Amino acid sequence: MTRRDASYRADEPDAADVAALPGLVLLDFGTDWCGHCMAARAPVDAWVAAHDGLAHRRIEDGRGRPLGRAFRVKLWPSLVLLRDGVEIARVVRPREARDLAALDAAVDAPGSLAP
Repeated sequence: MTRRDASYRADEPDAADVAALPGLVLLDFGTDWCGHCMAARAPVDAWVAAHDGLAHRRIEDGRGRPLGRAFRVKLWPSLVLLRDGVEIARVVRPREARDLAALDAAVDAPGSLAP
């Protein structure tokens, strides 16, 4: 099921639940008040819209947030692309569409679940 969140959510899943997610999932760690996150929103949303079947989860990150620590998030936004619960690509602080090329490369890799 495709899920597209409009804002970063504080009710994060735990790491075991994330590892069990099937298919392609983009975890988007950040906060609604972060300037870098706001600047990245349009290119990230466009990238997500171009990939049918991709689940997108915006997860509020910060001190004491276990999921962000499990993925070693240090800067916002951090985008972690998973396939069947396994990280296949990561992009930190994208500013424009071309900064998401690593995500495209991972989706387009042989054996991927590309749309």
